[in-house]
Amino acid sequence: MASTVTTEPSENPAAPSRPGYGQLLRTRGAWTFLLPGFAARQPFAMLTISIVLLVQHTAGSYGAAGAAAAVTGVSMALFAPYSGRLADRYGQRAVLVPGVLVHTLSGLALTALALAHAPLWALFAAAVPTGASVPQVGPMVRARWGAQLQDSPLMSTAAAFESVTDELTFVFGPLLATALCTTVAPAAGLVTEAALTLAGGLLFAARKSTQPQVTGAGHARVRHTSALRVPGVRVLVVAFLGIGSVFGGMQVSLAAFTESIGEPGLNGVLYGTFAAGNMLSGIVCGALAWKAAPHRRLVVGYAALALTASTLWTSHSVLVLAGLGLLVGMCIAPALITGYTLVEGLVPAGARTEAFTWLTGAVALGQAAAVTVAGQLEDRLWGGAGFLVPMAGTVLALVTLLALRSRLVTRPRNRTVARGVGHRVPVTVD
Repeated sequence: MASTVTTEPSENPAAPSRPGYGQLLRTRGAWTFLLPGFAARQPFAMLTISIVLLVQHTAGSYGAAGAAAAVTGVSMALFAPYSGRLADRYGQRAVLVPGVLVHTLSGLALTALALAHAPLWALFAAAVPTGASVPQVGPMVRARWGAQLQDSPLMSTAAAFESVTDELTFVFGPLLATALCTTVAPAAGLVTEAALTLAGGLLFAARKSTQPQVTGAGHARVRHTSALRVPGVRVLVVAFLGIGSVFGGMQVSLAAFTESIGEPGLNGVLYGTFAAGNMLSGIVCGALAWKAAPHRRLVVGYAALALTASTLWTSHSVLVLAGLGLLVGMCIAPALITGYTLVEGLVPAGARTEAFTWLTGAVALGQAAAVTVAGQLEDRLWGGAGFLVPMAGTVLALVTLLALRSRLVTRPRNRTVARGVGHRVPVTVD
């Protein structure tokens, strides 16, 4: 019996070892879901900081602002995997259309209640549907890349590109939200976020041709297993909880720091610097052809993240904080990219949207816990105490990664062999 390995028709010895972004963006139909998807991603970047700034303005407390934002984040974390599972089974459009409508209405209700100085329990009541209905566009875009590329070597490039896109939203989102809340009106950030969600979400849902094949209707015999049952996914969830603690801790602590020095407008600049470092390192990571295994890269990258995040609380000037924030951001992108790349090897195709939403939900949950704790620390202790939250979150997650790193080793499925990072080539036997 002779075994043969099928390869891409264009492969030759002179071809680059890693397909580039240009080749990825020439994929048929890519721009039809990338552009509306970018607009619909803004809730994840704008929502928390918009709530913090609005509620802090109306209630006068970072603790109350962090609690309201935390309820939103917890609701998103709890409902995101369920919406991902529904999207895998019944199609993304069936989940997105009602989701963006609910999110828009509940976000506007939360805004109105905050402006009316409603009690905290009323804000919580509006925050629950606001967070639960956040459209999971990032995971859906990643699933569409998977449907378009199948097992192409471009898959790992797509994972890097999506991480860069996520970070691009974290550059513009907080800057836009802060500028709107501080120069236009305290409620302007949430109102704009709701409008972008509605327009971008509906346009994205309308692109049915690039939607992944559903596994529900017409596939009654398919057994649906939760992606969380994969041990490696559970380890990644812990790692992404730690990443969420960095986002949440920095959002509250940077806002408190800039408020304490009388320059609230610098909040968006400092957070944008942090996100810019994330984006730039993501671009570099996506352009490199890695030789080390993904699970080893994740451990090394996460160690660097924990080390840099542990220095934030020591900063007492804008320049030092900007520099440290840039370094922390540069360490986040490699961890995010590697985590999403590992999903491709750990999880069957029919459960990947759910797996991606578990990871984004973990970031949201970590962020929610971080804004709550950081808000309390800023109110009760010294200025900058909230920066202890990113340190604690990343160190605890790193300990978990070191102990359970063997569960992240990807193994070939369906008689495939691995060729480099993210490359999976089918093997046929004559």
